[in-house]
Amino acid sequence: MLELRGVVKRYGDFTAVKGLDLRVERGEIFGFLGPNGAGKTTTIRMVAGVLRPTEGTLLLGGDDLVADPAAAKARLGYIPDRPYLYEKLSGGEFLRFVAGLWGKDGPEAEARGDRLLELFKLTEWKDELIESYSHGMRQKLLISSALIHQPEMILVDEPMVGLDPRAARLLKDLMRAFVEEGGTIFLSTHTLEVAEALCDRIAIISQGEVIAQGTMDELRSQSEAAGGAHLEEIFLKVTGGDAMQHVIAGLREAIQR
Repeated sequence: MLELRGVVKRYGDFTAVKGLDLRVERGEIFGFLGPNGAGKTTTIRMVAGVLRPTEGTLLLGGDDLVADPAAAKARLGYIPDRPYLYEKLSGGEFLRFVAGLWGKDGPEAEARGDRLLELFKLTEWKDELIESYSHGMRQKLLISSALIHQPEMILVDEPMVGLDPRAARLLKDLMRAFVEEGGTIFLSTHTLEVAEALCDRIAIISQGEVIAQGTMDELRSQSEAAGGAHLEEIFLKVTGGDAMQHVIAGLREAIQR
């Protein structure tokens, strides 16, 4: 569904992404993890079509994101970590606007929007201006807008930010149902427990390069972690974060003294 071939992104003399090769299969939740400054956000923005790669190829459903961006982006729903919404529109108007951008306006899109608003308990806010929405409500509306045109793949960056526990559980269930129906999800998050619970495969990026990739069992093997190791332990091993644990242990010992 998504393929990155030798993708490079440079900003002047700085190379943020260094020859990235990834393949995300249709019908899976693929986790994309890494420490701050690893190149995650740059990669996500290239997959979303916000940034153009300096080198390499990005294919979405077989369509080249650079050569044919309209066709590629039509396959994609994007849920960024920092929602930007048109505050002078109501929630219902915003969903109609987004559906219209993809040529999906009309009674069917209106009904789909109503169902999404009902799922996230936003029905009574449908005709209220977005400027009156809380952060969590905006995130729910943004998730709804990413689904309104029935994309084949959803790109999700920190999906749980601002969501209450019920909405977070609902989103997890929606993501799993989406892939069970043949959809694909590319998920980036710092919440490793969420990634471990949801993702079929995971790639860990550091300094612009993939340093580990596969299922949880494959990641355990690559990191030489114990058989029952959780993702947090694997992540710390491969990114060098386990050294920080020694620092923390030293601090604790000093405090106890």
